[in-house]
Amino acid sequence: MLERFECYAFTALCSVNFFISCLLFSAVSREQREPYMDEIFHVPQAQKYCQGKFTEWDPMITTLPGLYLLSVGVIKPVVWLADFSGTIVCSTTMLRFVNLLFNCGNLYILYLIICRLHLKDKSRTAGRRVLSALTLSTFPVLYFFTFLYYTDAGSTFFTLFTYLMCLYGCHKAAALLGICAILFRQTNIIWVAFCAGTIVAQKLDEAWRVEQSKKRDEKTPSQIPLALSGVKRVARFLLEYLTATTNIKTMILSTWPYVIVGFGFVAFVVLNNGIVVGDRTSHEACLNFPQLFYFFSFTLVFSLPLSLCYHRLLRFVQSLRKHPLLFLLMAAVSLLLVWKFTFVHKYLLADNRHFPFYVWKRIFQRHHLVRFLLVPGYLFAVWNFLDMLKSKTLFWILAFFVCLLAATVPQKLLEFRYFILPYLLYRVHMPLPSLHRLLLELALYTAVNAATLYIFIYKTFHWPDSTAVQRFMW
Repeated sequence: MLERFECYAFTALCSVNFFISCLLFSAVSREQREPYMDEIFHVPQAQKYCQGKFTEWDPMITTLPGLYLLSVGVIKPVVWLADFSGTIVCSTTMLRFVNLLFNCGNLYILYLIICRLHLKDKSRTAGRRVLSALTLSTFPVLYFFTFLYYTDAGSTFFTLFTYLMCLYGCHKAAALLGICAILFRQTNIIWVAFCAGTIVAQKLDEAWRVEQSKKRDEKTPSQIPLALSGVKRVARFLLEYLTATTNIKTMILSTWPYVIVGFGFVAFVVLNNGIVVGDRTSHEACLNFPQLFYFFSFTLVFSLPLSLCYHRLLRFVQSLRKHPLLFLLMAAVSLLLVWKFTFVHKYLLADNRHFPFYVWKRIFQRHHLVRFLLVPGYLFAVWNFLDMLKSKTLFWILAFFVCLLAATVPQKLLEFRYFILPYLLYRVHMPLPSLHRLLLELALYTAVNAATLYIFIYKTFHWPDSTAVQRFMW
């Protein structure tokens, strides 16, 4: 009876979400009929594919053609069935509508992932699972690009679908979906690798438990070793496990679909002479370690309704008192990384249509010491991030952190869109929050979405040397 109620509630929320999204989509498309920002590259390219011109390519586009191929695959049959013709076929509005469908897909995939990860007390958590999925599908940075023809909605859908299949043990299907995710954005290879990493982490957990049971040690791999002896013990275990031939063979047999995708991606990089297709001048990799701090700060802000409470602040203070040398070392390393590895992309300083431009201008450029003064805040954000994942095992956290490093640090440009997937993966793995905290989270996301869409639609401006209407966006 409760399962049937959950099904009805989820279906009703899906319908309401789609209806509201359609209204917002109509408002955005009515005010901004022409392609805007990166759409000036994506829309014409998709229209070429609609015309069957698959050999023509805009060199300014840096991602693979997954979005355009899928758009044609969706739109062409609909056009044929509805007997549409003329400019409506593959128009900007029609192309944007594809992302509205992805939004529905993301809601469903998120719900399935949450159900898979939070199996305990199913009858008591039904409403919270549904509300969690609905809230995350309206995650502001992702939801905003539902109304424009960008790769984010499709990239998120296929990456989350890949992870869902991985959770269910359908690794061959996960690998195929991972290829689709890569066709939307090349960096999604990192999250395909994460799927393989979770399998390896599970094997490591099992081996660790066996070893500790032999030694009758009470400590579990879910505890992050803060003492030097604990770090040495884990490092010794990893070295012994990962150098054993039988263990390597077991891991390869368990992850072979992802390994094949990895080899295929390496071949693509070699043949393409790099990850980026098209224009590479604005997408050069670097070691921008502060990107990690920006991500943790971003995560802290958007998970504030779930994570911030008096008891957590108290635990942080207690942790500072208990491990003062560790936090001093972390602060010193963080200051060094901020000092030596801060890179600022030319687009961040030049394009005043993006919110990161104002974040950088009004915070980081206020004084040259601001970036160093923010380090204590970064440390709290990192501690809060790890504290919210304390139910996960050490090896799972290591796999996630390695992929997080690979997804953020090489990026020179501060772009909040790059944080969508790691944030969603972090959020679904948090313990299922209470109902009132979920409602606070939904309220926060709704307020941010309302503000950003209102600003985009109504707070337009003009550049002095152009008559074109400019709009603010993520």
